[in-house]
Amino acid sequence: MTNVRVDYSELVEALKKGDDAKAGELLAEVIPRLQDYLCVVMNAKPTEARECVQQAFLDVFEQIRRNKIKESKYIFSYLIKSSRHEYLRYAKRQHKFDYDDESFEDVYEPAQQLNRLLDEERQRILEECLSELREKSRKFIQFFIDKPDASTADAVKEFEYSSANVRTKKSRILSRLHHCYKRKSTE
Repeated sequence: MTNVRVDYSELVEALKKGDDAKAGELLAEVIPRLQDYLCVVMNAKPTEARECVQQAFLDVFEQIRRNKIKESKYIFSYLIKSSRHEYLRYAKRQHKFDYDDESFEDVYEPAQQLNRLLDEERQRILEECLSELREKSRKFIQFFIDKPDASTADAVKEFEYSSANVRTKKSRILSRLHHCYKRKSTE
């Protein structure tokens, strides 16, 4: 079994001195380890891990450049923490905008949205007005709402009224609903 390095203090020194060859060699060793860490421990996808490790390293590099790293022997631990935090930020941002595909199927234009809102409002008012009717009248008019193609003859069979009574009753109930709707829509 090979020894796995934990002390990457040489990386801090190489970056401070501008030794690109040594820094590149050490980064080639540490970056895959950080990516593996995110994939195994944090369950990140390889592309997400690559992006997060890159961003975390850029943040750490900026701290090194500003001489903000006090103990260079703990740089590996610092890189792991930075990578983990970067992944958590990434996951939070992704979750914020994580939509299911079905939510985009019912996308409406502004005019359609307004019409849908108006239709919903009309429906709500109509339901309120229907609830104000007596039960017998409500059942009668509900028959026509549920069966818009129903004829007077169908209602005669259903309610055992004469044709004239069906037409009169329907007209009066519709008139009451119309007045109720006008009153409630202006409130």
